[in-house]
Amino acid sequence: MSIQASADTSERLRITEIFHSLQGEARSVGWPTVFVRLTGCPLRCVWCDTTYSFHGGEWRDIDAIVEEVQKYKTRHVCVTGGEPLAQKRCLTLLERLCDAGYEVSLETSGALDVALVDPRVSRVVDLKAPGSGEVARNLWSNLAVLTPRDQVKFVLADRADYDWAVGIVHEHGLPARCEVLFSPVHGKLMPRELAEWMLADRLEVRMQVQLHKLLWGDTPGK
Repeated sequence: MSIQASADTSERLRITEIFHSLQGEARSVGWPTVFVRLTGCPLRCVWCDTTYSFHGGEWRDIDAIVEEVQKYKTRHVCVTGGEPLAQKRCLTLLERLCDAGYEVSLETSGALDVALVDPRVSRVVDLKAPGSGEVARNLWSNLAVLTPRDQVKFVLADRADYDWAVGIVHEHGLPARCEVLFSPVHGKLMPRELAEWMLADRLEVRMQVQLHKLLWGDTPGK
């Protein structure tokens, strides 16, 4: 049932969906996870697979969001989008989820400041390669605040994206700062090809494929 926005929206967020699935990416891949997908994104990556979250959604009380998460009785929660940090009250939601004892991750584009995110949260920062069409939106100051708890993800469409990512990894010394993930764009770059490039270059990065795409294809909410 849709919740109507009131004059006081200080404790509300616009939500596209809340669902229970297996984490398909990053460090907690494979773990049963509750996903809270916030509505809206200022970026338009050409390979985006969640464009349905750009608009619409419904206003939900933060307390009600946490209560719904609790119904699934799982330890891991991922706040995602769209771009969740485009809604400032996302920071409050992250804090509340941590206070409730969850292992919380945040999937963010890296175009918005992550410095104020609760330090208990694992920030998964998706740096935009040239093939995304949004490389100019990367906020490079984010890299300086990352810790071993965090992760930097590169989604790569071709060899040019890969070479760019390798340069960024070396220029910023990312493996010494946090975990680094390379991921092929589903249907654009063959995982085996990416794996062979990484092995040839002896990179200190971790390859990942999208588990949820292998299991459910492009089904939304999985």
